[in-house]
Amino acid sequence: MRILVSGGAGYIGSHTTLQLIAAGHDAVIADDFSRSKRSVIPRLEALAARPIEVRVVDLTDRAATDALLESAGFDAVIHFAGLKAVGESVSKPLDYYRVNLGSTLSLLAAMARQGVPSIVFSSSATVYGEHAPVPMEEDFPTSATNPYGWTKVMQEQVLRDAAVADPSLRVALLRYFNPVGAHRSGTIGEDPSGIPNNLMPLLAQVAVGRRDKLLIYGDDYPTPDGTGRRDYLHVEDLAAGHVAALDRIAGSATQVSTWNLGTGTPTSVKEMVDAFSRACGHELSVEVAPRRSGDIAESYADPSRAEAELGWRATRTIDEMCADTWRWQSNNPDGYPV
Repeated sequence: MRILVSGGAGYIGSHTTLQLIAAGHDAVIADDFSRSKRSVIPRLEALAARPIEVRVVDLTDRAATDALLESAGFDAVIHFAGLKAVGESVSKPLDYYRVNLGSTLSLLAAMARQGVPSIVFSSSATVYGEHAPVPMEEDFPTSATNPYGWTKVMQEQVLRDAAVADPSLRVALLRYFNPVGAHRSGTIGEDPSGIPNNLMPLLAQVAVGRRDKLLIYGDDYPTPDGTGRRDYLHVEDLAAGHVAALDRIAGSATQVSTWNLGTGTPTSVKEMVDAFSRACGHELSVEVAPRRSGDIAESYADPSRAEAELGWRATRTIDEMCADTWRWQSNNPDGYPV
């Protein structure tokens, strides 16, 4: 199939683009490069051993999005594009609603006009809110604690409503837990702008010397070692989940399908620090700080539906996730060049 990968130059989009190509699909990247680097493209082309078509487009621009879909004859869309920093969403909520909702609305309208029948949507476990029991199941009610999370809840609802209005539309809602890791080559990986929002890139930056220490926010949670526990999955496993979902929904009788993508096994902050210390070969400096408002003790998936319906399961270990992240960060201590 010919697949439009919106936000395909980003962290998860770039890894998924490679796996789409490896699976025999023709992947076209659409990205405005506002949060990603153009230098990722030649690296992807080297790994794929072929040119990759790239369209520079702002998907909140409806006319530009229409022109993109009209010109290319796509069979499906995988939609990663959007803003994703939780803290920034609190300080700039209107930007998050404009970009995240606007890009989805533009894509769906253009898809309808061009008869593109399938979309795989990059959602998040944040849609389960802060009071969901663990492990989290797809049928739990949705909620959110910040504007970024609400944009995911709202985009999911927009996609469901679009499917009601158009019986030919097929939608996959993929709820990620905590993507980490990097391509085994060490040439592409996570390169957050500014201060990272997530644990793994912070660990990597401490290990490579870009930061003095890691702050552990709270060590008095009701968990075995007192630190928060999360469901970390390798970005390569996550990318494989997108390819499996794309194949599943093509021609499916089910209009909207929702799958958790996670391991089902939580790892604590302290356990992750120990694993990364093993990967980089030296102890990392840490300091315990007070809990952050809104943080919860545990978040992890029930991934059994994805395994049963997609034949997908996460296979890479925490040690592999840390080793691949360290290979990427040590090869690229400052991330991607401009």
